Amino acid sequence: MLRLKKSKFTADEYLAMERVADYKSEFYGGEIFAFAGATFDHNIIALNCAAELRQLLIAKSCRIGNSDTRLHIPRSGLFTYPDVMVICGKVQFYDRRKDIVLNPLLLVEVLSESTRDYDRSGKFAFYKQIPDLQEYVLIESERPRVECYRRTAGGLWVFEAFDGLDAVVRFESVACEIPCRALYLQVSWVD
Repeated sequence: MLRLKKSKFTADEYLAMERVADYKSEFYGGEIFAFAGATFDHNIIALNCAAELRQLLIAKSCRIGNSDTRLHIPRSGLFTYPDVMVICGKVQFYDRRKDIVLNPLLLVEVLSESTRDYDRSGKFAFYKQIPDLQEYVLIESERPRVECYRRTAGGLWVFEAFDGLDAVVRFESVACEIPCRALYLQVSWVD
């Protein structure tokens, strides 16, 4: 991510800039961070995940958002674009805007070399502040590994990993399973 030069922006200034920008950016603490483009494999994995979840959840009252769906976390002030999000029930929007979601149940990030550390630590710390969030899933883009973090009834987060193309990932928050092979369909390094 690249940081813009002006020292501080308001949320309204950020949102006004986003409306006309040629790129997506994240906003936190008055600063705007432009995102670099993702690899082709990264995008394929995110699309595969969104498509599989949509197909499995189409009969439920769940909606799937992709990386063009902006998320706001009021407690921290963060505005960001997760790779995939699932919202079940009524969608809550920020400030009556129809382009910023507040209440995902499930968030998915596809890991890349430049974002791996942030997605695992800093971004996860922000995501934990979302009251409705029950599951955070990290998908490696360069090898078949999926990591799931799930919130327990007591508010603790438990971890489960799924390794290899033959593994089947359990998305407990939405009661479904997806084979790793489906998540990694058509990526460049899979035979």
